[in-house]
Formats: sequence, C-alpha cells, structure tokens
Amino acid sequence: MIDIFKFSFTSSQKRILQNILTDINMWHEKPLDEKIIANLELKYQNKQLSKKLFQRYLSYHEELQNKQNDYQTFSDIKHKNSSYTITTIKNEGQILGDCPVASNGTRCCNLLTLDAVQSCGFDCSYCSIQSFYNQNNIGFDENFKQKLQNIKLDKNKIYHIGTGQSSDSLMWGNKFGILDELFSFAKKYPNVILEFKTKSNNITYFLENVVPKNIIVTWSLNTPTIIKHEEHLTASLNDRVQSARKLSDKGVLVGFHFHPIVEYKNSSQEYRQIYKKVVENFSPNEVVMVSFGTLTFIKPLLKKLRQRDIKTKITQMKFEYINNKKSYDKKTKTKMFKTAYDSFASWHSDVYFYLCMEDFSIWRDVFGYEYISNNQMEEMMNNFYMKKINNIREV
Repeated sequence: MIDIFKFSFTSSQKRILQNILTDINMWHEKPLDEKIIANLELKYQNKQLSKKLFQRYLSYHEELQNKQNDYQTFSDIKHKNSSYTITTIKNEGQILGDCPVASNGTRCCNLLTLDAVQSCGFDCSYCSIQSFYNQNNIGFDENFKQKLQNIKLDKNKIYHIGTGQSSDSLMWGNKFGILDELFSFAKKYPNVILEFKTKSNNITYFLENVVPKNIIVTWSLNTPTIIKHEEHLTASLNDRVQSARKLSDKGVLVGFHFHPIVEYKNSSQEYRQIYKKVVENFSPNEVVMVSFGTLTFIKPLLKKLRQRDIKTKITQMKFEYINNKKSYDKKTKTKMFKTAYDSFASWHSDVYFYLCMEDFSIWRDVFGYEYISNNQMEEMMNNFYMKKINNIREV
C-alpha cells in the first residue's frame, strides 16, 4: 500500500488517494501492484513522479469500478456485528413528516412517514439511515403515544403513511408499545393506509392480534447473495417470503420492494428466481404493490461508508451523477426495471407497480406510461391501495 505522505502530492490529491485506498480495501481487492509503483519511481522524480502515480491510481480505481462485481472473493469474509444501545429519547420534533429521500428530479408518491424509532438494528451497507442517525444508538421516542394521539387528519382524505423510513418497521416488535399505538392509530383513521416496511420475520404481534384492514405489510426482497454480503443481520429471503405468506393467509395485504436491485456476476439469474418465487407463492389479489429501485448514494452516505470498517462491493461499480446522487446510468436502470416488471406480467392489471426514487423519464420505457406530477402519482396510488383494502373488507 502506497504511503501518500512519501510523495509530493497536493492536499487535494492526498484526499482523493485516501478515498481510493479506502475503497480498494473496502471492496476486498488487491492493492496496486508494487512493481508498477517501483517502475514509475525508476522513470520519474518529484512532482512528475507524484503526477504519474496519482494518474495510475485513478486509472486502477476506475478499472475496478468498471469490471463486473463478483462476490466470490467475499466467501472468506465474516461481517463484524455492530453493537447498539437502545434508549428512550425526548424528541421535541414532530413524528409525522415527508419522505426524507424525496427530490424534485425523481417521481415521488408523496409518502408521509411516522418515526417511532430513530436508527436501525440491521446493518445494510447501502442504507441511507446511516447518514441521518448514529448507527450505534437506537432511540425510541418516549412521547410517541401522545404525539400520535395529537395528530389531526382530515377523515375525508386518503393518506399513505409509512413507518419504515427511520428504522425497520417490524424488527422491534411491540417494544415500548409502539405497535399497540400504531394499530390504534390505524383503527382511529380508516382513511389512512399505514404501511409497515421490513426486512424482518418478526410477525408475532401481527399473528396474535386483529390487524386493521388498512394496515399493509411490505417486505424488501433481495437475492441471497446481496442479503448475505450487504444486508447484514436481516432475515433470509425464505424467512421474509414465508412471513409474508403467513400474514397473507391471515388476510393482511402484503407488498414487495425490490430495492435495491444490484448488478454483479449472475445477478440477472438470481433476481429472476426471486421474481418467480414471489409469483408462485402469492396471487395478485393478495398483493397490493410491487416497487423497483436501485442504488442511489448521496455524498454523506459515501463518506459514512468509507469511515466504517466494513467490506462491501456496493460502491464498486460505474456510477453517474443523476439528480445530485450517484447511481447507475439510465440505460442500465431501464433494462433492470423492465426485466423485473416483465417477470410479473400476469399481475400487471391487479397490482400497483412503481419505481422508487427514480427519474420520471424512465417510467415510460419501463411501464409504458408516466405521471405528469407527484400529486397525480399520489392520487393514483392511494386510490388503488384503498380500493384493494375495501375489497378485502367485503370478503
């Protein structure tokens, strides 16, 4: 590994090189060959040597990003389980707010969020929660019950509210009575579509209690490869699907988020297997929604990833800046989303499909249509969900 202080790099070059060296280690890749460095030292000196070394490291970093990711090199790596502390916190802020990742450049459903818990006990390498909260401190709002009771909503309007934005919706169960309060809230407001989004299999509370029909439970699904190497501490794919199956058998509407879809060696085959598994295990009348999305990184999250002592290939790919976020190029996204959507052809008329946090220009190529505004998407989604909820009530 190169000693960046040994050469005449500028401050900017040192910062960039430090990021490159961190990335190479994080990706579990071999460092730049010492022979290459030695040959450059024989040919050049001082600033010219530093310039050539810097250019060579930039090229090597790009080479690693452009090659196809292969998790076979991760077979001997064990994830270091992070410890966390659970506390109750006095949070003066409101618990009902807008989706924190919405942006003007992407089509958004105007989801509202209820934050009962701050930070998550799972350790997904790509998760944006890391950039918002202290990953080692799990905070339960001690005034959550009172704040929830103080929320006043228009009972003539449909609301879509999610509980899985600042933490996983199910992993904590009914700790500090949060599920008791959320179920009561759903009963109080039958015009609210209350979504619990999860990577957990902790469904005990839902099995033991009467679930209001306007509660939907949605699972984030991914390939066994991504779950093993990037979604640490979460439930397995089979456990997630089986949990969804159990709640569906009870009459609870379920949904699935394929987000993020990630490119790596044999990924297309693995994702097709998941799509097939879901179609074979559920009928479209049991499923309210399916969403697709992929990796998007804001600068604070990339910085946070480099500060952590983890192995991940999530950032080892060729990215473009789209809507001020790093992500795959539009051609790659369109192909992965179209493949996913076509895999659910038999569900197209009975399940609501959408893209999450993606540029609105991709919609027409994937679905054959696009919304003219976020408000139109919100209205169409909410009406679709509520119609499905009302149909279940009639059963």
